[in-house]
Parts: sequence; C-alpha cells; structure tokens
Amino acid sequence: MKVLYAEDERQLSVAVVEILKMEGFEVTPVYDGQEALDALKNDYFDAVILDVMMPRVDGIEVLRQMRQEGNFTAVLMLTAKASLDDRVEGLTVGADDYLAKPFAMKELIVRLKSLLRRNIDYRHTVIKYANIELDTNTCELRSDKGSLRLSNPEADVLSFLIRNIGTYYTADEINTQVWNKKESPEKAELYVYYLRNKLIQIRAKVKVLIRDNTYALGE
Repeated sequence: MKVLYAEDERQLSVAVVEILKMEGFEVTPVYDGQEALDALKNDYFDAVILDVMMPRVDGIEVLRQMRQEGNFTAVLMLTAKASLDDRVEGLTVGADDYLAKPFAMKELIVRLKSLLRRNIDYRHTVIKYANIELDTNTCELRSDKGSLRLSNPEADVLSFLIRNIGTYYTADEINTQVWNKKESPEKAELYVYYLRNKLIQIRAKVKVLIRDNTYALGE
C-alpha cells in the first residue's frame, strides 16, 4: 500500500517512515504542504497522513484542495492542537480520522490500517491520475476530452498500473500480479495494447510506456 506522509519535523518523519516500511507500507515522505500537493498530482496513493501545522501550505489547506479537485483518498490528520474546533474544521473539510501528537506508533499503524480497509471496501470506486479517472465499478474511463467503457480485464490492468506509476512490468508479471496467473501472458499483453489505444482515443495525458517488452503507465 502506498502512503504519502507529510510532516515537517524531519527526525519524527524519519522514525515514522522506517516503522511504516517495516509494517510493509511503501511510504513517500514530504516536508511541507506544497510538496504534498505536488506529490498528489504526480502519483497515486492509497492513503495520506497530513500534519496540520506545516510550512508553505498547512495540512487543512492541502486537504481542502484535495477534496475540491475530487481526490477522495483516505486522509489521517496529525495535530498538536487539542482544540475541538481545530478537529471539527479538519473533519468538515474532509478528513477521515484525527490523531493527536505526540502519538504512539502502534495507534498510528492501527488507525492507518483501519482507514485502508475502509478505503478498499467502500471508497475508492473511482481512481484518478493526471487527467483520467477510472470508475472501477462500471469500468468507465474518463478524461477531460472524452470517455469510453473498458472491458473488465482492461480496467484491471489500468487500475494496477495507476497504483504503480512509472514501474515497468512484463506481461507475465502483470498476469501474476493482476489475475494470479488465471489469464496468460499473451492475453495480458493484448489487454495492455488495447488499453494503450483507448488512452489515445480519449486524449489522456498519460500513456502506456513500452521498454524492452515491459510496460508502465506514465506521461
């Protein structure tokens, strides 16, 4: 699971990142709100941990911009403020949970895993990246230039590639990761090429990249 962790206290960030990695999370640390916004525009994350008090752009404003742009990734807010009004503000803007600082790592991990379970079960029926969005329930692929419906296997491949932006996979690896080898490498490769053409059709800003018989999604 990919987690964006926005925290300006460097020593705390290093400690938390190491522990989260030991728990199996793939963590991208950033150190102010603007870096968080930039990371959200350039990559997909399963969850976001936001410190409220950050330089340049604070955590509340990062969250506000996320929600205004239609990004409903699960967000856990961290705050040193004990005021109920501060927590209510974050929840009103769209936070999924709050954790007061200083916090116990065990509680952070429990809350993060709980958010991710809810995220998988209830929330992310729409996955967004760059100017495209995929409705995983209907398999509708949309951009600001058009829309079309993917087959279920094409939607599976696109969802997988969005969650692993910039990482190249062979057709065999895609077959294993996406369908647990229930298809075949040949079919996986075919679906990738179908998907490549459909992204072109809707004038997506992202495309399927091909390098030495491996495939990735990128710009």
